[in-house]
Amino acid sequence: MIFKNARILDGDFQLRKADLEINEEKIVRLADTLSHTEQDLVVDCSGYTIVPGFVDIHVHGGAGADTCDADAQGLREMAKFLLTKGVTAFCPTTMTVSHADIAKSLETVKSCMADTEGARIVGVNMEGPFISPAKKGAQGDEFIQAPDFEVFKALYDGCGGIIKLVDIAPECDVKGDFIEQASKLCTVSVAHTATDYDGAKDAFRRGATHATHLFNAMSGMSHRAPGVVGAVFDTDTVCGELICDGIHIHPAVVRTVFKLMPGRICVVSDAMRLSGMEDGQGMLGVNLVTVKNGRATLEDGTIAGSVTNLHDELKNLVAWGIPLEEAVRAMTLTPAKEIGMDHEIGSIAVGKRADLVVLDENLDIVAVYH
Repeated sequence: MIFKNARILDGDFQLRKADLEINEEKIVRLADTLSHTEQDLVVDCSGYTIVPGFVDIHVHGGAGADTCDADAQGLREMAKFLLTKGVTAFCPTTMTVSHADIAKSLETVKSCMADTEGARIVGVNMEGPFISPAKKGAQGDEFIQAPDFEVFKALYDGCGGIIKLVDIAPECDVKGDFIEQASKLCTVSVAHTATDYDGAKDAFRRGATHATHLFNAMSGMSHRAPGVVGAVFDTDTVCGELICDGIHIHPAVVRTVFKLMPGRICVVSDAMRLSGMEDGQGMLGVNLVTVKNGRATLEDGTIAGSVTNLHDELKNLVAWGIPLEEAVRAMTLTPAKEIGMDHEIGSIAVGKRADLVVLDENLDIVAVYH
């Protein structure tokens, strides 16, 4: 298949007028002009923009399903829904639930990784249980535990190593070896933590390279107490997640972060099961969440994940003044790098998977290829 006359966001994240050929799910040619024969399927993309398929590395659920349901059919429905939003690859994300429920969820996710109908599952994001009770957010109390590498390693080995991210509150690591050990297996993210600037910097020195939903469930930044947020700004090797739904973070702050951390931002949805559904109630981990007017909260008003998706967030970012090129990079190549898959997905380059989203002039989705 050859796409002609498209505006393409190329491998260097530059918009250019070009032609693109895909074959057997791979990108095989990209040039200003491509020749073709009568046997080739040619699609005229005049007026359209082609960007890489979105990669959501932090998403709990959608379309009524949740990763911790450990329900294969639910995961498949979630994958189909995400594909309609331009997400071609994702990491189902677990919560702080029991060890047995996490293990069962991991097993179920693994069983669905060969599915081809919806967005591809490319690994798991393990958000709990190694978090701080003081910054639990919408996570449950009952199953929070101190970081324990042996517990993590058993889960990692039990699922065949599909865990791509694991979260940790570094101040709770009483054994002191979790980050060093776990970072040899996957990306370690600082999350749901009450640690300060120095504690976060120490965690980054020990091998943590990611910060989960920056600003949320962590110490903020002030002029005398930089906190985790300040430590992320101050460490060039760390990538920070942003939830760009207009609820979790003010647009002015989002603009500031894009200026401070070019190439180090992962846009994520952190979506829960009611994403893609009408307002109502549903479970997130062990907690009941109410969604009203697009805002997901616990009974006490605590924000509990989101009901957004990467396509809506892309529209938000552009409306807030973020260049399209930067916004797309933050939800494609950067997250792909964070899970070690940038050699395969995340940008439009010869040899990579043909995960593509076709957008019209209003940034509405015209087609998704994966």
